Amino acid sequence: MNMRRSGAGVCPSSPSDSPRHPREPRRAGDSLPVKIALTIAGSDSGGGAGIQADLKTFHQFGVFGTSVITAVTAQNTVGVDAWQALPVELVTRQLDALAGDLPPAAVKSGMLGSAALVEAVAGGIARHQLPNYVLDPVMVATSGDRLLDRDAEQVMGRRLVPLATLVTPNLDEATILVGQAVRTPDEMERAGRALVQLGAGAVLVKGGHLAGDEVVDVLVTASAVRRFHHPRLNTTSTHGTGCTLSAAVAAGLAHGRPLERAVEDALDFVHRAMAAAPGLGHGHGPLNHFVPGPPRPPTDGL
Repeated sequence: MNMRRSGAGVCPSSPSDSPRHPREPRRAGDSLPVKIALTIAGSDSGGGAGIQADLKTFHQFGVFGTSVITAVTAQNTVGVDAWQALPVELVTRQLDALAGDLPPAAVKSGMLGSAALVEAVAGGIARHQLPNYVLDPVMVATSGDRLLDRDAEQVMGRRLVPLATLVTPNLDEATILVGQAVRTPDEMERAGRALVQLGAGAVLVKGGHLAGDEVVDVLVTASAVRRFHHPRLNTTSTHGTGCTLSAAVAAGLAHGRPLERAVEDALDFVHRAMAAAPGLGHGHGPLNHFVPGPPRPPTDGL
């Protein structure tokens, strides 16, 4: 059998590998039989957050997941022992490689880690005109470990927020981004409006850290505000909730669903994944990404 070298490995060749019929590069958002969603984030060695959580979520929502890895972490459910950002050039080349051949119908970003990586990701999204961008402004891990250089916070607000179809900060991240305390649903709404004024298409301020028996998440667009209410679950299995949520929204947008529907589906998915969490680890455990995603288009699999 003829063999070809592919990346760092060797794969068997097939007739479709022949370069006799080169294809024109696809454009981002082109109609494809299988929708593609891209995650730009860090790798979580514990498997509950980051790239790993995003790809599991994409799968459950019936989209093909691709990835740009920005950092590698040594972590588990207890905390982050160490992490290392990848070189900016390598992150840029990952993004460029995907944009020309596997253009996504939606994109999400998570852990970026440095101002230079924020700039690189913003440049790549703008250069390739990647659609349906969901910005999860990962700054602090569930364990409390800081995952973003302080210098990068202002760069994120200036460069990535205006590119985003949706920004999904938690209370602490919203406080950092708008520069004032966000601790109540009314303050969440004001923070959302402030970020929309900075250029975001919409903002979902997550209320998981609110006090009380009910979780309130606030979606703000230029023309409307909606509050989502869910009963609080008594669980420590909260690792990767933000990653999973933003990935689920991106998957819904990749399917062409309206933003509010994509947000509603994503919140429901995360709530069910928390309720069915397998109880792994000794700290903040992972969700159960095996719970079903929302109904898929009736032609899927045909």
